[in-house]
Order: sequence, then C-alpha cells, then structure tokens
Amino acid sequence: MSIIIILIILGLIISVSFLGAFFWAVKSGQFDDDYTPSVRILLDDETTDTNT
Repeated sequence: MSIIIILIILGLIISVSFLGAFFWAVKSGQFDDDYTPSVRILLDDETTDTNT
C-alpha cells in the first residue's frame, strides 16, 4: 500500500514540474510566433550574389 502513495507523490512531482516548464515556456515567449510557420513556404530565401 505504501508503494501506491510513493507513486502518487512521484507522479504529482513530475506533473507539476512539466506544468512549471510549460508556464515558463509561455512566459518566455516560446509560442509567440504563430504566423510565420504557415507562410514560410511562400517566402523566398534571400540569396547573396557571389559572382561580382
């Protein structure tokens, strides 16, 4: 019975750490750019002319 309590506590610690990592990523701006990936294929890459 004590192993179930240990596993529940361990599961709560892991889930809280993942939730904290998610909130940290949102706060630091990891998910801010939602426009560029949808139109990236339409944008041309800028090339440099090396033959001059």
